[in-house]
Parts: sequence; C-alpha cells; structure tokens
Amino acid sequence: MARSVTTRRKTVVTILAWTVAFLIFFPILWTVLTSFKSEGDAIASPPKFLFFDWTLENYVTVQERSDYFKHFWNSVVMSVGSTLAALVLAIPAAWSMAFVPGRRTKDLLMWMLSTKMMPAVGVLVPMYLIFRDTGLLDTRTGLVIVLTLINLPIVVWMLYTYFKEIPAEILEAARMDGASLRSEILYVLTPMAVPGIASTLLLNIILAWNEAFWTLNLTAAKAAPLTAFIASYSSPEGLFYAKLSAASTMAIAPILIMGWFSQKQLVRGLTFGAVK
Repeated sequence: MARSVTTRRKTVVTILAWTVAFLIFFPILWTVLTSFKSEGDAIASPPKFLFFDWTLENYVTVQERSDYFKHFWNSVVMSVGSTLAALVLAIPAAWSMAFVPGRRTKDLLMWMLSTKMMPAVGVLVPMYLIFRDTGLLDTRTGLVIVLTLINLPIVVWMLYTYFKEIPAEILEAARMDGASLRSEILYVLTPMAVPGIASTLLLNIILAWNEAFWTLNLTAAKAAPLTAFIASYSSPEGLFYAKLSAASTMAIAPILIMGWFSQKQLVRGLTFGAVK
C-alpha cells in the first residue's frame, strides 16, 4: 500500500528542491547578468543585481575581437566527432564484456575506470611531444583523438551497464535465426539500447564541450574551441569581468539549449533498466 504524503510535506520538499536548483543555477544566472553590465558595474560593491544600465556592448566587443563562429564550429567538430568515434569503439567492446565475459572482464573494467583517476597533467608532456612529432598540434583531428581516448572509459562503462539489462536470450534467439555478429549488434542490440546510447551520446558531448585542459594545451589558434575563446579574456592586464562573462555566456548557451531540449531523453537513458 502506498504511503500517503501530506500537503505540508509536499510543500517543504518543493521549496527545498527549488532552493537547491536556484543555488546550482545562480552562478550561471550571475554570469549572464554580468555580461550585460559595464566593466564598472561588473566590479561594483555592493554588487548590482538587476538595477544597472543594461548594455550589449560586451557582446559586440567580443565578436569584433574574436571569431565566435570559428571557435563554435571547432567545439562542434571536437565534441560530436570524439563522441561518435568513442561510440564506434565502445559498442562492440561493451557487447563483448556484457554477453561474452571472460575471467578478467571486471578487472579490465576497473582498469579502464582507473585511468580517469590519473591527473591529466601527469601525461601532458608525452602527449604534447607525440602530437608535435605527428603534426597533430592545433588540429581538429588531434582534439578528436585525445577526447575520444579520454571519454572512452566512461562510454564503455555506461554502455556496459545498459547492455547488461538486455536479456541475453534475445540475442541467442537472433543467432538461432542465423544473424551474424554484425547483424546482432546493429539490428538487435543497438535498437534495444537506444535510450542508453542516446544518453551516453548526450553526456559525452557535454563532457567534450566542457573539456578545457587538453584544448588549452594542445591548440593555439586554428583548432581552438570555445574553452580557448573564454580563456583569451584572461590577460596579464587583469580580468575584464563583463567581457569575460559575455564570452562565457556565448560559449555555454549552445550546450545549455541542447541540454534543455534533450533532458527527457537524458533522464530516460540514465534511468534505463532501473525499474523492472
């Protein structure tokens, strides 16, 4: 029998949920508001929240100083390309670990996860030298490769979790009907795991879009994404908070819009298999 929930409890939980949501969203809101301030209002004390002279000057200055659309396109290629490449590699790997496990499968999964615990700066020098010697420095191809390798453990783990929820008997039935390994993965397994694959794709696009360490160290001008676009407004002369906020708003706006419209699919995928 379901436990009844009082109106008071609902009200308290709703207020707490909205409070937590506002605290999480407040830095983004403050960044957006600051982007419409003058540099003087941006550093005013006490801070001005809504009552200030709104201006679009920062956005005009940012666009005149930097080619936003060039950085935007680099971010799209980098994030989408690395995610698709990781999915191509991870789907067969996750299939083999979920349906044809070996004695060392769990050890292999833990090893893959452990690579995410290593500080990125620990391999910066060898990675930089490899990219320099192979001509991949400041190229989109180089960024796609490095971000594919960085996010591959997460993609494999997520897909492995989703695939484990699919009954193996369905795949066995497909084999009995004469399906090849390729047909089994493409036409039986993949369609059944669409929610999980979609959420994995969305989450890893977000992770790649927000990656700053490698994009700042392996690019200069040609392949610089939006993370480098933001960093360019931190200079030895000081921080120009209003212009930095405008650049940050322009950089996060596409991924926020994508996340807003895909939130149902993302939640559905992340809870895939959680309820029997």
